[in-house]
Amino acid sequence: MSITSDDEDLECPLCMEEIDVTDKYFKPCPCGYQICRFCWNRIMQNHGGLCPACRRPYSEDTVEFKPVSPEEMMRIKNAKKKKEREKKEQEITARRQLATMRVVQKNLVYVVGLPSKICTEETLRSVDYLGQYGKITRVVINRRGTTHAPAIPGVNGSGVYITFQRKEDAAKAIESIDGSSYDGKVIRAQFGTTKYCSYFLKSQTCQNPGCQYLHEPGEEADTYTKDDLKTQGVKDRQTKPPPFPIPASRRDDREESILPPTANWYVSCFEFVSLF
Repeated sequence: MSITSDDEDLECPLCMEEIDVTDKYFKPCPCGYQICRFCWNRIMQNHGGLCPACRRPYSEDTVEFKPVSPEEMMRIKNAKKKKEREKKEQEITARRQLATMRVVQKNLVYVVGLPSKICTEETLRSVDYLGQYGKITRVVINRRGTTHAPAIPGVNGSGVYITFQRKEDAAKAIESIDGSSYDGKVIRAQFGTTKYCSYFLKSQTCQNPGCQYLHEPGEEADTYTKDDLKTQGVKDRQTKPPPFPIPASRRDDREESILPPTANWYVSCFEFVSLF
């Protein structure tokens, strides 16, 4: 017997288990409603022996069963293995493509332009600063910048990642902070992004219980390539006072010297001597 569409996997509509290949041609009722032999036996012994579809009494005389030949069984099993292998290869290929993707996290806020004096975890968590918007679960201060940080043109300074427990609190913080200005400088805030865990991309179990990267596909609407993030525009906002206190800075604190301490001491001495 040749099989065309019958090569597709069948599920028993009652127990939702895959119908075994040996039961592929087992049809207990003339109406054609197909179930596995386990469920058929259970109906015959405990549930009145009626077909779940047409309510006709089951009869062993009307059972249609055609055994699968060894050759046909081997062909079906090989076809199933090939299908599973192709599906796995497609999943691996799709996950590799996710390596260049970044997913917007609606509970993660990325802030740049904050003065360095308040860029400490204790200060940022306090209710006078970002803690006023809701419970914060994690604070990461990135002073050097990373290649996957969201690009915000025209703004320098430390990048701060604030993870809120609730998405609503993150949105509230962005609305309040973004566009605020102090001392002629602008603070910008937007939703942060994250990438996929390398173990997830390799279809392996992550070994880090505290891993902050993604281990399941993100929403398509929140997924971007790294190039997309670089070209995304920043929402224009009217400048406003910052929603938290900014420590007053002295003139010599506004620009940190690029010289080492010993060189600074030498320059100070030279300036002192030159006065005489």
